[in-house]
Amino acid sequence: MGFNLKRFTKRIIATALAGAMTVSLLPLGGSKTASAASDAVINVNTTYQEIMGYGGMNHPTWAGDLTSSQRETAFGNGNNQLGFQILRIWVDSNSNNWYKELATAKAAVSKGALVFATPWNPPAGLCEKFTRNGNPNSQRLRHDKYAQYAQHLNNFVTYMKNNGVDLYGISVCNEPDYGADWTWWTESEIVTFLKYYAGSIKCRVIAPESFSYNKSYYNAILNDSQALSNVDILGTHLYGTSYSNFSYPLYYQKASNKQLWMTEVYYPNSSSSADAWPEAIGVAEHIHKAMVNGFQTYVWWYIRRSYSPMRENGTISKRGQCMAQFSKFVRRGYRRVQATEVPNNGIYVSAYTGDGKAVVVAINSGSSNISQRFTINGKKVTKVERYRTSASESLAKTTSNLEISDNSFWAYLPSKSVSTFVCTLSGQTSSGGSSSGTITTGKISNGWYYIKNPASGKYLQVTNNNGSAGANVEAGKGTGVAGQKWYVTNLSNGYVTFKNGLGNFNLDVYGGHTADNTKMIIYNNYGGDAQQFKLQASNTAGQYGILTKVSGAKSGLHLRVLDNTNVVENAYWGGTNQVWQFEAIR
Repeated sequence: MGFNLKRFTKRIIATALAGAMTVSLLPLGGSKTASAASDAVINVNTTYQEIMGYGGMNHPTWAGDLTSSQRETAFGNGNNQLGFQILRIWVDSNSNNWYKELATAKAAVSKGALVFATPWNPPAGLCEKFTRNGNPNSQRLRHDKYAQYAQHLNNFVTYMKNNGVDLYGISVCNEPDYGADWTWWTESEIVTFLKYYAGSIKCRVIAPESFSYNKSYYNAILNDSQALSNVDILGTHLYGTSYSNFSYPLYYQKASNKQLWMTEVYYPNSSSSADAWPEAIGVAEHIHKAMVNGFQTYVWWYIRRSYSPMRENGTISKRGQCMAQFSKFVRRGYRRVQATEVPNNGIYVSAYTGDGKAVVVAINSGSSNISQRFTINGKKVTKVERYRTSASESLAKTTSNLEISDNSFWAYLPSKSVSTFVCTLSGQTSSGGSSSGTITTGKISNGWYYIKNPASGKYLQVTNNNGSAGANVEAGKGTGVAGQKWYVTNLSNGYVTFKNGLGNFNLDVYGGHTADNTKMIIYNNYGGDAQQFKLQASNTAGQYGILTKVSGAKSGLHLRVLDNTNVVENAYWGGTNQVWQFEAIR
C-alpha cells in the first residue's frame, strides 16, 4: 500500500506540473504552415557534456523480469528497438534474491549497455525504527552499522562481477527524501556515510538519488570536500521538478569533474496510456530539458509498463518512440554541442556530435506546422537522414520536404512531432562514441610522442613530473616537460610499450589489475603484460584507443571525466574520453 501511495503521489505532482508546462508551451494559431522566424544554429565546435546513454529500470520482484525478446527490444538498436544503453537494477536487501537481476543485466551488457544499481533498504538487521513527523515506524540505517552497509554494497558489486556483470556504479540509496515506504536519510547522515565509509566501496559511487532533485541534499555533499571526493556520480530523480530547477550552478562550480545523471522518472504521469497523443510528446520535451541542463543520462522508471517506453506486450509505445528519437541516435560518448534552443515558438532544438555526425533533435510542440532552417557552423553537411514521430508516424524515415545546401538544410516540422536529423559532416570522420562500424588495430612508428586527448586538449603526463617508480599518471595542460614525453616501441606480438621521458620507467597498469578505475602509473621497465598496450585505430588519422594487454584488450586508458585529470583503466567503448592523439616530437 505504501508503494502504491508513493507512486500515486508522484503521479499527482507530475501531472499537475505537466499541465502547467503544456499551457505555457502552446503557441496561438491554427494548424497552418509557417517559416521559422530564425535559423536553428548548431556550432559543432562548442561542446558540453558527454552523453552516457538513455535507458530504464528492470525490477523483476515488483514488475516481473523482461523476457528474452523484450531485452532485445530494449537494448538492441535495429528496427523496432529502443537502443537503450543504460540499465538500472535493484539491490535487494536480501542477498538470496540477487540472482533475479542477472538475466536481464547480462543481456544488457552483451549489447554494450552500462548497468548501475540502487538499494531501497539496507538489510533488516542494520536498520532501526525511529519517529519522524509523528510516525514511530519510520526506518533508518543504524549509525553504528555504516561500515556493514558499505560491505553489503560491496558484496552486491562482487556478486554481479562474479556472474558476468561489472557494474558501472552503485547508489547509496533510493530517494532518501521519500522514505515513507523505505529508508530515510538526512543530509548529515548522507555526508557522514560518504565521508567515512563510501571510500571503501569498490565501484563508482552514485550520490543518494533524491525524489525531486532536492538541492539541499546535494548542497550538503558539494560543500563537504571529503564527502564529495568519494562520489563519482550525482544521481537524481526529476519527479515534479520544475524546468527552472533543472539547472544547478553549484554543481558546475564545485563538481564539474563528476558525472551528472538523471536516474529515474516517468513523465508526465503513470495514469495515462503511453500511446496517448499528443501527451507523449511531453517525454521528448522532458528529455530535451534534461539534456540542455547538463544531464548525461535519462533513465525511465519501469522499462515495460502501460505508461512506459515498452507496452506490457513488449512492443514500443508512443512514449517509447519519443524517447527513441534520442536513444537510437545520440549514442554513448557523443557530446552535446551548442544549438539555438528555441528558434521559433514551440520549437525546441538540441544537438550532439559523434562518429563524424551531427545529430539534431527538433521538437515541434505547437499547433502550427513549421518549415525550419538548420545551419551547421564549423562543418559542411554532406547528407541528412531524418526520423520522425508524430500522431501518424513512429520513427518513420522520411525524405520529403528536406532541402540541403552546403552547411544548411530546410526541414518541415509537423505540429506535435519530434524529428531527429542525422547529419553526415565533411572533415570530421570520428569524434568518439559507440559505433556500429569496425575499428581496426593501428600501428605507429617507434619514436617519441606527446599523447593528447583531443576532446579535453590535455596530455598524458606523470603527476608533478615525478620520476620515481609508482608515480601516478594523469592528463594535464601541454607544457613539454619530460613527464609528458613517451617513447613508443612496437613489439612483435602486436602490442607496444610506452617509455616515459623521466627515465627507465614504462607506462604501467597498477598491480596488473583489470577492474574499472584502476589507476595508471609509471614503473621500472620489466616488459610484463601490465606494460603492454594495443593501439585501436579510430577513423581520424593519428587518434587511437590505448588498450591494456592485462584486460585482453577489452579495457583501455580512460580520462575519467573530460574536465578531470585522472587517467584510469576502464572498459573500452571508444568514447571521446578514451581516444588519444599521437603528436610526434621532432
